[in-house]
Amino acid sequence: MGAAMNILRHVAALLVILGATFAAIPAQAQIADAELTTLVDALAPGSFKDRETAIGNLVATGDQRAVPVLETLLEGELYVDEATGKVVFTAASGGKGAISDPVTGADLSDLDEDGLEKVKVNNSLRRVLRTAIGQMTLLSDDSNTRLSAAQSVLRDADPAQLELLDSALAAETDGAIKRVMEQARAVIMLKSPDATIEDKAAAVPVVQAIGGRDALNTLTTALANAPDELKPAIQSAIDGLARDRAAWDVAQNVWFGISLGSVLLLAAIGLAITFGVMGVINMAHGEMVMLGAYTTFVVQEIIRQNAPGLFDWSLAIALPAAFLFTGLVGVAIERGIIRFLYGRPLETLLATWGLSLIIQQAVQRIFTANIREVGNPSWMSGSFELGGLAITWNRFYIVIFAALVFIALLLVLKYTAIGLHMRAVTQNRRMASAMGIRTPLVDAMTFGLGSGIAGLAGVALSQIGNVSPNLGQGYIIDSFMVVVFGGVGNLWGTFVGALTLGIANKFIEPYAGAVLGKIIILVLIILFIQRRPRGLFALKGRSIEA
Repeated sequence: MGAAMNILRHVAALLVILGATFAAIPAQAQIADAELTTLVDALAPGSFKDRETAIGNLVATGDQRAVPVLETLLEGELYVDEATGKVVFTAASGGKGAISDPVTGADLSDLDEDGLEKVKVNNSLRRVLRTAIGQMTLLSDDSNTRLSAAQSVLRDADPAQLELLDSALAAETDGAIKRVMEQARAVIMLKSPDATIEDKAAAVPVVQAIGGRDALNTLTTALANAPDELKPAIQSAIDGLARDRAAWDVAQNVWFGISLGSVLLLAAIGLAITFGVMGVINMAHGEMVMLGAYTTFVVQEIIRQNAPGLFDWSLAIALPAAFLFTGLVGVAIERGIIRFLYGRPLETLLATWGLSLIIQQAVQRIFTANIREVGNPSWMSGSFELGGLAITWNRFYIVIFAALVFIALLLVLKYTAIGLHMRAVTQNRRMASAMGIRTPLVDAMTFGLGSGIAGLAGVALSQIGNVSPNLGQGYIIDSFMVVVFGGVGNLWGTFVGALTLGIANKFIEPYAGAVLGKIIILVLIILFIQRRPRGLFALKGRSIEA
């Protein structure tokens, strides 16, 4: 009985203690609100140095409610009421909209937005803020927040963050986040003058594993101030990164060459069809590219004015519109001019050259000579990294698009009636005509198809540069070089020629410059054509061989 009474007394005492603890929590939370509000209000008065001190005081609290306050200050959208000195949030930028308390979220409608003044920041304070936000978010419960904070610490590598980083590392359970934290710690160790040789030596392979130019720069800087016994290890890591970087630079140049080659392929593939089937040197082909780019511009302007929500679909709308418009223009050119000049190559060249000038002037009168900017849909904006490669989304999708157009054209030529007729006319025009193929219709459809594909090239080019009346002039010579080098009328030759010239150009440019690089490419093609007059892949056919 006595033992039972003792147990009851202990339970009662425990309940009393727990009750007192929970009863005290609201009071402590209220006090914390008041203290945090005082610290937040301290961000407004005084100099930038005073604000830096206030930021440090907020970080010392470890209260996650301070994070949005610091983020808002970093964005330059934190305001203070001049009359009361209270720091506040506003619902809209520029100090407009509903006013609220940054700590409690309470509405402060009694304050006048005209009495608000922006809390000013400078570049030095922005660096302090980024560091402070990184410190406070390293211990967040949200894994994405911790990862972002770890990446921020890695970027800034402030030795003052080391203690907090060690605490976060000890508590971190996510392997990916922990790896970023370890990398951040290693970079800090190499930058810190107070780190031991052992810590620096352990940090070298970790930094080397990060890779990239930032790691190379970190190791190079560390090498200058490193003790003699550590220099061989750092130099070895630098040499390893330099070799990796050289390999990635080669890969990057190859990617740039493929990107340029895809653009050349789109611009030249239509010319390869018309030149191969009809034997027409069309100097207005570049203007078909330009008309495709302006079609994209017009489509986007219509969407901006009438249905801005469809902007991300603008290219899907522009592609068929550009193909149909430029294809019809091509048919009109063939029926109105080219068909009267077959067998007269010099007159055809002069006529299409004059036509190109007329089209340029007409577009200039309609759209003026000002450069027009065509927007990128959201899914074509930005970039991503693949290993050591930096790849922009617009170039990536253009490469994919060029490959799809090429495959589609191969299928059309191989499995459709018009494709069969085009191949027959290419191989032997007289025999095709004798077999009942209407060669004039094939000529018109071929010229329209080639012009339509040039219009598709214009849509793609509008995503990597500005649109102007002379856009096509920059690609007409390159297109002819691709067609002649690959083999007139051979699509696979055009494909290989475009990629070859694109990659070669990107490897020559860094050493010779853009203009001299093109001259070198032209000279090499001339030398090649002297040995193989029909190009890389010559078409087979009686009329061709004759």
